Amino acid sequence: MLGEDLEWFTTLAELERVGAAAERLHIAQPTLSRMLGRLERRLGAELFDRRGKRITLNEFGRIYYEHARRAQAELDAASQAIADLTSPTKGVVRLSFLHSFGGWLVPQLVGGFRRGSARITFALRQGPAEMVATDVLDGISDLGIVSPRPAVHGIGWRGLLNQRLALAVPADHRLAGRRQARLAEVADAEFIVMHPGFGMRRIVDELCAAADIRPRIAFEASDLITVAGLVAAGLGVAVLPQEDLGPTHLLSGPVLIPLTDEGATREVGLVWSAAAPASAAARRFRDFTEDWAQRRRGIQ
Repeated sequence: MLGEDLEWFTTLAELERVGAAAERLHIAQPTLSRMLGRLERRLGAELFDRRGKRITLNEFGRIYYEHARRAQAELDAASQAIADLTSPTKGVVRLSFLHSFGGWLVPQLVGGFRRGSARITFALRQGPAEMVATDVLDGISDLGIVSPRPAVHGIGWRGLLNQRLALAVPADHRLAGRRQARLAEVADAEFIVMHPGFGMRRIVDELCAAADIRPRIAFEASDLITVAGLVAAGLGVAVLPQEDLGPTHLLSGPVLIPLTDEGATREVGLVWSAAAPASAAARRFRDFTEDWAQRRRGIQ
């Protein structure tokens, strides 16, 4: 498959809708269907299960998708290496990060970096902590911004900042007027947490285990804004970073009470593959983030 073929197939595999994929790729739906048919005939196997207008990757399709994704990453890396040689001041930084960093940290870093390196562009990708680590290891992304530090081999790490964590409660909660709290004080409460695989879920699970709490989980969500909103609506309690939550600082948000539990912090850092050589653009951004972190620590 050529690079163009990889693009249409991976797009179709990720969206699992021919119409939506055709629209994103700017091609006609019948054309995309014919391309898929030709590919399946060449392979001698159907890659999707058809259910009306919906298609779903089957076992053969998942195998092909994983190889196609890695092949696309290799082609992208080759293009980047050539770009670095021909014009070291240009390039693309492929950056994965947690959803909760999209409203403040990533804009700060990318905006500050671009003011001095305007010819370097970014390809951004958001998802849970496990996805960020996998992206970096698989070569889909050059760098990732994640929390906590991934517990996997082969990843480089550079700490950027530490956020204190707080107990989030509704405005009418019995602890709402407190200046600080411990998790043990809400051991009998219903908790609102992130889905498994998200960094904050791992942090909360570890804090609860240290406090000898087996939390009763009322809701699971995929972003901290939703968690904060559910707490504000009186549906449970949660653990959230004290700062940089954007909309959760509005008057309608939950009350944040600093936690005094040991380890009640959220370490945020930059990750990269320790085995793969970094592009010139990625190295420049990595160096910039280190300077940014040092400046931030000097201010605090």
